[in-house]
Amino acid sequence: MGKIAVIGSLNMDIIVSVDRMPKKGETIHGKTVQYLPGGKGANQAVAVYKLGGDIQLYGKVGNDPFGKDVRESLSQQGLSTETIFTEETATGIANITLVPDDNSIVVIPGANQKWTPETIAGFSEEIVTADILLMQLEIPIDAVHEALKLAKQHGVPTILNPAPAIKLPADMLQLADFITPNQTELETLTGRRITTDEQLGSTIKQWEADYGGHLIVTLGSRGAAYSENGVLKIVPAPVVKNVRDTTGAGDCFNGALAYGLAEGWELPRSINFAVAAASLSVTKFGAQAGMPSFEEVMEWMNS
Repeated sequence: MGKIAVIGSLNMDIIVSVDRMPKKGETIHGKTVQYLPGGKGANQAVAVYKLGGDIQLYGKVGNDPFGKDVRESLSQQGLSTETIFTEETATGIANITLVPDDNSIVVIPGANQKWTPETIAGFSEEIVTADILLMQLEIPIDAVHEALKLAKQHGVPTILNPAPAIKLPADMLQLADFITPNQTELETLTGRRITTDEQLGSTIKQWEADYGGHLIVTLGSRGAAYSENGVLKIVPAPVVKNVRDTTGAGDCFNGALAYGLAEGWELPRSINFAVAAASLSVTKFGAQAGMPSFEEVMEWMNS
């Protein structure tokens, strides 16, 4: 079993459930509000852990009640909190508006902003001894860039989940062995509108020629797309009839992809597994609570 290191965000998710999004200037009644630990880094680490992977999460929380709650939640789920550090600031939060079959999210970084290239360098030994490094963009870009450099220098495969989406420098993109945007994030990265599978296939092919590595595009309920020998491959997602919460589905995909690669699986098998895991995750409420076990994913795939 390979060791997976996740460096990323830890947030408190404030989830408001509504029947529909309000129009501009409109006030509507919500149905419920819930406070659940989240953050892309934490979510992806929980996904790996629940699948049975060897995971170490590196993150920062604030010196406030939310920080305490986030740390305790991770510990109760079985994850090590030795590398969760407390900063003299507020814990990051994510305001999530949940409507049937979808969500919108506003993130306020808080303690997650305290990552720097210097603090990343302080964990160089941990990074270079990992078998997979998984990162996202809810911590400062220069810190992510530094971690990717260290990993590349020591031959550690990296997965970059470019969310939230922003334009990234070419030299940073060239460091990622696997990059996993959704279609909207891909359009932000490339500056191109993608409306057909033909455009998607040509974009992936050109991307891999320009930057190297593998581009894997998540497509929501359609599954995920990648290129095999220059040919577009789409892995369809299982049909889900009882969608409860799509929050964290992308994080589940990335955690499951990292798990498969750390196990030494070939890329097609890893992507198939990740698509199935992400599809199963939306049948439960809460990003972390919805992360499935290995046995659940295999049963789902074989049903």
